[in-house]
Amino acid sequence: MNTQLIIDYLSNLSRNNNREWYHANKEDHKKAKAEFEALLQALMLEIGKFDSSILHHDPKDLTFKIVRDTRFSHDKSPYNPAFRAHISSKGKLPVPVGYYLMIKPGNQSFLGGGLFADMFKDAVKLIRDSIAGNGGEWERIIHEPEFERYFTVQGCALKNVPAGYEKEHPQAEYLKFKSWYLEYPIKDEELKDAEAFIEKASGLFRIMKPFNDYLNKALADFQMPAR
Repeated sequence: MNTQLIIDYLSNLSRNNNREWYHANKEDHKKAKAEFEALLQALMLEIGKFDSSILHHDPKDLTFKIVRDTRFSHDKSPYNPAFRAHISSKGKLPVPVGYYLMIKPGNQSFLGGGLFADMFKDAVKLIRDSIAGNGGEWERIIHEPEFERYFTVQGCALKNVPAGYEKEHPQAEYLKFKSWYLEYPIKDEELKDAEAFIEKASGLFRIMKPFNDYLNKALADFQMPAR
């Protein structure tokens, strides 16, 4: 796995974020994407040692396009110079939650988990209800020493506890959230040794798994909206 090829291509795309350069260098994109998929495959085999539910996927089905939707953005750059993937039992859908990887040069890469998509109101309510009724388990997971060493729960939040929940609830701060996710930053230097990166990433995803499991248990009855 040539992770340097991935970094070099994305760095060049960042400096030349236009359609002319992209189409003139499509072969380089193809090679870099193949390396990313090989990295994903190796990472999935390690994740599979503690979460076999993700092993049936083809890595290429878990990746996201680099073409940006610029219709409602002030930034009209046509491409996102990053390779991204979401690994879960049902692929790259946001629910069930899984293991997220973004490689983006400039020390912008990160590992992620949890629910990023706060536009799904039904999913948000299911998680709030779970935290409201199962706060003890939530606290045990997020305050487990190994978890706290690497992660802090993040997310968009309301200013006040939403209607229908106790304002003085012990987990009131988390009931304000509209998304609950984790991010662990990865420096460019850490990507140069693919084997070491895979070992570190799979280890962090293992630590993350109880958090994901809690959310997925809460989301068991959630149905993705029909397109």
